[in-house]
Amino acid sequence: MILRLKANSAENEIKELAERLHSLGFRTNISTGAHQTIIGLIGDTSKIDTDTLVALNPIVEDAKRISEPFKAANRKFHPESTVVDVNGVKIGEGWFHVISGPCSVESEEQIIKVAKSVKESGATLLRGGAFKPRTSPYSFQGLHGEGIRLLLEAKKETGLPIVTEIMDISTIDLFEDVDVIQVGARNMQNFEMLKELGKCKKPILLKRGLANTIEEFLMSAEYIMAGGNSNVILCERGVRTFETMTRNTLDLAAVALLKQLTHLPVVVDPSHAAGIRSLVAPLSRAALAVGADGLMIESHNDPAKALCDGAQSLDLDMFRDLMVDIRNRVAFEGKKM
Repeated sequence: MILRLKANSAENEIKELAERLHSLGFRTNISTGAHQTIIGLIGDTSKIDTDTLVALNPIVEDAKRISEPFKAANRKFHPESTVVDVNGVKIGEGWFHVISGPCSVESEEQIIKVAKSVKESGATLLRGGAFKPRTSPYSFQGLHGEGIRLLLEAKKETGLPIVTEIMDISTIDLFEDVDVIQVGARNMQNFEMLKELGKCKKPILLKRGLANTIEEFLMSAEYIMAGGNSNVILCERGVRTFETMTRNTLDLAAVALLKQLTHLPVVVDPSHAAGIRSLVAPLSRAALAVGADGLMIESHNDPAKALCDGAQSLDLDMFRDLMVDIRNRVAFEGKKM
């Protein structure tokens, strides 16, 4: 249930109302906008009459029930779009950012070279895998703690905030200086991990699972937010379908729908969606067209020799050319980079 309060409601009145709701056994999610305040009630509201709530509370404009199970992530609870601040890089409404870097960190020389190049091209965050989930146990699994150390070296060289994936909550201490913790598709429903990440205030980039519905995706975000961490960035990376000519099928309708359903920023990963280098640019343009707040693109200094996902990685010249196009389109959309 959401309570829409009357304009110019006093802060002490809002506080008193929240305390009364708490005494009735509800948790509240208070969203204060430029002109109005919304209170979201979390709990069993089936025994509360909406008309009675409005009548007994002079600052309540109206009360509405909502059927969706996700509350904190719901735009009805929080009408204004959330902007997640990553060390000064604002991701969300009115902004468009590109996260780029190699699938996996392979060496200090490699990651620093890529970081410098993508920054020069216009990327504002650096991605790189230190822990790599691979289908085959014989494939390269990443450099683990050493990979994070090398990412931090690249950050020192370029100033780019870093994004890297966590595979197991037991390694959380290694992520102390990581700017954005990525939860990969295979861990989207690792609920115990999501609960723990909800206890930190660090931005979380949550990828949609390989075959998960939009509601399941939002419920995973809800796990993080229910723990107290509202700094969640959603990432559509394609879902598994009957199609075999691409790695996954990019669900662009999901991007547009997520922008309606949730206030959280939504970015798109065209690299994993397609698995084919030549499709990254057109899918990037399509993501911008349907309202995405950013892109996550794999780039590598020598894709042919990459230890992971070389076939979908852009070389540095290709990435630079794509960024020229993206910047022009972002400017046309009236957004900032």
